[in-house]
Amino acid sequence: MGERDFWLWRVTWLAGTGYGVGYTTRDSYSHRNSQEEFARLYKTEDGIQFETHVNVFFSRGYPNESAIVFREDGTAVCLLRRDGKTDNSAQVGVSEPPYTLWNWKDSGQRIGGPNLISLPDGRLVASGRLYLPDGERRTLLWSLDPEAGTVSELIRLPSGGDTSYAGMVWHEGLLWLSYYSSHEEKTSIYLAQVDIPKPEPVEISGY
Repeated sequence: MGERDFWLWRVTWLAGTGYGVGYTTRDSYSHRNSQEEFARLYKTEDGIQFETHVNVFFSRGYPNESAIVFREDGTAVCLLRRDGKTDNSAQVGVSEPPYTLWNWKDSGQRIGGPNLISLPDGRLVASGRLYLPDGERRTLLWSLDPEAGTVSELIRLPSGGDTSYAGMVWHEGLLWLSYYSSHEEKTSIYLAQVDIPKPEPVEISGY
């Protein structure tokens, strides 16, 4: 679907227009951190023909897999994976219509296979692969604050080895996730139901 040498990732729809990030691909990862490695933002009206919406969407630290959600006020939020040799923390981008200008913040967290979902109360939950210092990996859920560009860990799902790429659906007050993992001898697909607790109210005194 994407143009030559670009890998078009997932597409998110808003009012009949689909938006998706494509990134430069190589047969070998030896070219990472070159100036030729960057991501583009595409849009489509029919899911077949895609046109460039933002030519250079992001260009530092080998940007690649991504997830975009649209909030009720029309604001777009993007969680963008990076795999540079030194710059590999995920980026959080925010944009207003028509989504040509993006404000980026560094999450400080490396996230593989990112996905995003907006809960009915407006909170954003991200899923992806956590890279642990000992080389192990887990599939995690984070709470994402787009204004601060930060993520806060919510839960570590039963997982390990090659794992991540969760699909997420909100259904009857629970977050349903499908993801794969190889922590039980062979790679399998798992289905989880997660109760996302509401944040505790903040007490304000002095009035």
